Amino acid sequence: MSSGPAIILVRPQLSENIGTAARAMLNNGLTDLRLVAPKPDWLSDRAIAAASGADRVVLGAKVFDTTAEAVADLNRVWATTARNRFMVKPVDTPRTAAAAMLDLTAQGVKFGVLFGPERTGLENDDIVQADTVVTVPLNPDYSSLNLAQCVLLIAYEWYQAQGPELPERHMTKGAADIATKEKLEGFFQHLERELDECGFLRIADKRPVMVRNIRNLFQRAHLTGQEVQTLHGIVHELVTYRHRKGQGTT
Repeated sequence: MSSGPAIILVRPQLSENIGTAARAMLNNGLTDLRLVAPKPDWLSDRAIAAASGADRVVLGAKVFDTTAEAVADLNRVWATTARNRFMVKPVDTPRTAAAAMLDLTAQGVKFGVLFGPERTGLENDDIVQADTVVTVPLNPDYSSLNLAQCVLLIAYEWYQAQGPELPERHMTKGAADIATKEKLEGFFQHLERELDECGFLRIADKRPVMVRNIRNLFQRAHLTGQEVQTLHGIVHELVTYRHRKGQGTT
């Protein structure tokens, strides 16, 4: 996959937020982290701990004094903001921005995204460095995001825009193996025998269809061997209870 956008944190206030932003980046294959005027203790143990394994992104971060210096080598820049800055700039969502970035990648163009301080967001002098504003469409009555959440949304849309190969839909089965057809057949015979005994399958002309329906129901479940054993146990206990009740005991 492409190296993707540079993630530029402008005047970040908390070192742990730098760490969580780095974690969000690496989740989506991004490593180019740039910091503008971070606090002197930004590379603290809290940042490394919050990165939760994305240490190399934090340790590889480049530090700049100004936003202009941080974006100097880039050809296109997006600025994240949820507020109207009364500037004439095109506005993207994270998804449309990611699609535009993908087009730029094919052209060999370098690009990045600006994120502002946690409490105040980007200043207008930062935003003027950008070509395009990116705004996340959220609940208009409450659209507050923390820094890492915002980075994650942008990074995720970038990653998805590249069409990552995802596993086909499947069912987790833990450590158990899917039951063999032999084990399933043994359960079916056990179940059908008891259903005959209790009279559930008493209508002869309907029995074949009912049996097929019951078998198909369990076949769709992709039962594990352990689950088949559990079903045997359930049938056994139900039969035992019925017999005891019929004998007047509990």
